[in-house]
Amino acid sequence: MTIPEKLAALREKMAQHEIDYYIVPTADFHQSEYVGDHFKAREFITGFTGSAGTALITMDDARLWTDGRYFIQAEDQLNGSTVELMKIGEPGVPSLSEYLKKAFKPGQVIGFDGRVVSVREGQDYQQIAESHGGRIVFNVDLVGDIWEDRPALSDKPAFALDIKYAGRSSQEKLRDIRRRMAEEGATQHIVTTLDDICWTLNIRGDDIEYFPLLLSYAVVTEEEYHLYIDERKLSDEMKRGLGEIGVVLHPYNDIYEDIKKTAADEVVMMDPEKLNFALYANLPKNVRTVSCMNPEMTFKTVKNPVELQNIRIAELKDSIAHIRFMKWLKENVGKQKITEISASEKLDAFRREMGNYLRPSFEPISSYGPHAAIVHYAPTPETDTELKPEGFLLTDTGAGYWEGSTDVTRTYALGPLTQEMKDDFTLVAISNLSLGSAVFTYGVTGVALDNLARNPLWKRRKNFNHGTGYGVGYLLNIHESPASFRSRFVEGDTAVLEEGMVITDEPGLYIEGSHGIRVENEVLVCKDESNEFGQFMHLEPITWIPFDLDAINPELMSAEERQLLNDYHRKVYEVTSPHLSEEEKAWLREYTREI
Repeated sequence: MTIPEKLAALREKMAQHEIDYYIVPTADFHQSEYVGDHFKAREFITGFTGSAGTALITMDDARLWTDGRYFIQAEDQLNGSTVELMKIGEPGVPSLSEYLKKAFKPGQVIGFDGRVVSVREGQDYQQIAESHGGRIVFNVDLVGDIWEDRPALSDKPAFALDIKYAGRSSQEKLRDIRRRMAEEGATQHIVTTLDDICWTLNIRGDDIEYFPLLLSYAVVTEEEYHLYIDERKLSDEMKRGLGEIGVVLHPYNDIYEDIKKTAADEVVMMDPEKLNFALYANLPKNVRTVSCMNPEMTFKTVKNPVELQNIRIAELKDSIAHIRFMKWLKENVGKQKITEISASEKLDAFRREMGNYLRPSFEPISSYGPHAAIVHYAPTPETDTELKPEGFLLTDTGAGYWEGSTDVTRTYALGPLTQEMKDDFTLVAISNLSLGSAVFTYGVTGVALDNLARNPLWKRRKNFNHGTGYGVGYLLNIHESPASFRSRFVEGDTAVLEEGMVITDEPGLYIEGSHGIRVENEVLVCKDESNEFGQFMHLEPITWIPFDLDAINPELMSAEERQLLNDYHRKVYEVTSPHLSEEEKAWLREYTREI
């Protein structure tokens, strides 16, 4: 079916259920950022393939809200679909809630599948409807009703993460979680976020492409950990190990009925940003709830010493692979056929040579020329462009090693550049270095530091329309809240910067139809000195790959900025050269020379 035909079929279902507005978010039953094929309902109904966006369908029109990373992509993919693009954050563009409040007529009905909408969102929709004399219907999956060849849920096997990689046992983690429950006065804790469950139990899965996560729910009590999962994914050895720490196994979907039996004297701790609305609605009305961020989120974002030691190994491996890729790329572009996809595959080949490589840590972004102006462009066989010895190639890719996950972006000059391209690249490099060298007092959030990355661009009346950085999970989600660098406070996605957090530093600049530039390192939050002015902190880069000097305009840099680049390049050579051949060392020496 075409998108208009799908929308027509959906509207027939809406009429049968007397629904005036039907909401289709980008989510699974666990509020995951990236979802498995079974859950790509918003993609199915709109044709937009980006990782973020919410569709609203009425009897007369359809709209899609998405953020600045996807404006160009969405405009292209929605062309001819009859779905109107709503650019989040742009002047004059209302949010989905604002639009509903204005459009809603007395007695109308908002519908959605409550399993893919968070408690917070569901309550918002409910308030909008009821304040206008209307109601919500949350127990219908209308897209599922018309999706005839919908992919099945994943049944791939799970695997255990050894303590030599996890650093802490599940028993230790559960003690911390139960201590936090006691502090909140809670006797039960409902967890639906996949990375929180996998982190707690030191297990991983293969249920979402690129992300080693396991479809599951959990209910934590003072004595037991009730895990709702397809047991076929667990080996006998894993079942025994989980049983030894008090894990009780249940069928995956049984949680919806079991929650209805929650005793009246229980106090349930939940995260309204993460728990789905259907589960919340199934709780008996007389059960008291405590709303707070999942404690697992705050625990796992601060890496333990074993994780940090492993992460440094993973970053070193990835840096060496990138250096070899950069050398190969510059020496071979224009001499052999290289495309966006084959370049990405070559980089992964270098990664596999490093050992303990598992998989890419997210969908690779490999974008040449104008494609790089599409922030989250991912090449397909239809769009795969051949690289020429000119312009920029942007690669935003990551690797999952047993030692942890990486996320690195580099923009490479493949040949002659315009002066504008060089100046833009230099500004982005300055932005990255400025944030990466930050020193600050304890208690600061990433909102306070984001300005360091944007100011070099802002002063020239330029900007980038995405966050500057986010926490990185350890073989979990590559985007890990609540650590972040962003220009605006977002509840649940902004945290005080703590020692041991690993966060990306990835400013960019995108010129539609011409080029895109992003330079990304991972940085570690470290304690600095303590004195009469307080406890100081600083950021330490842990990614060691050259910034392409072929694209740098030194005249645009202050003496201090040139020194930051020279110091970083000196460290790149110092850390990586012992692992390189003599030929590679000679090449790297040239690309880390002082300017």
